[in-house]
Amino acid sequence: MSINGFNKTTLLDYPGKIASTIFLGGCNFRCPFCQNSSLVLSPNKQPVISTEEVLSVLKKRQEILEGVCITGGEPTSDKELFLLIDKIKELGYPVKLDTNGSHPWTLKKLVNNQMIDMVAMDIKSSKESYAKVSGCKNIDLTSICESVEFLLSNVIPYEFRTTVVRELHDKADFESIGKWIAGCQAYFLQAYRDSPDVIHPGFTSYTKTELEQFQKILLRTIPSVSIRGID
Repeated sequence: MSINGFNKTTLLDYPGKIASTIFLGGCNFRCPFCQNSSLVLSPNKQPVISTEEVLSVLKKRQEILEGVCITGGEPTSDKELFLLIDKIKELGYPVKLDTNGSHPWTLKKLVNNQMIDMVAMDIKSSKESYAKVSGCKNIDLTSICESVEFLLSNVIPYEFRTTVVRELHDKADFESIGKWIAGCQAYFLQAYRDSPDVIHPGFTSYTKTELEQFQKILLRTIPSVSIRGID
């Protein structure tokens, strides 16, 4: 288990809950705008936090915390994910999983075994632009679509989300996405923010007004579309 980050308390990562966030290293995508390049590109060079230490903190904070978010990297790439979640569930915590949706078989097993309580899945872009935005020329879009279809069946509370980058997304992408995930429970447009740990720094964000134009397009087919990360 490669736990490379641990946020003991957050109000942001698990909607409506005071939570802790566990960051697992490693990812099969290379999104150029990714904010966690150290976890994606060189997880073996990052400090490792033991599972025992994380579980000890979670046990001590049972009267404070209301949930645990597992993110990355890409958590479903870690073979020890099921064991980690088992131990967290033994402490009585709801678990939210952040995923890029590339391992639908893992996602389905976690949901069907009632090991997770919420899913946040990244929609990197329209199907037409997925390879470019994910940084994977040979991306298996079939697996992504399988995860989307599974979540659209409403077997678990979920949200879809897209980090919107001026240089990578345009109106046509959101027209396509709106058709693809029509009727979903919730969709969030997340404003891109540059940082030192971005895989390829230098991208820029759309303005709030421009994001609201994308929001209007999406609201034609999606009942709940919100904007995050911009004033």
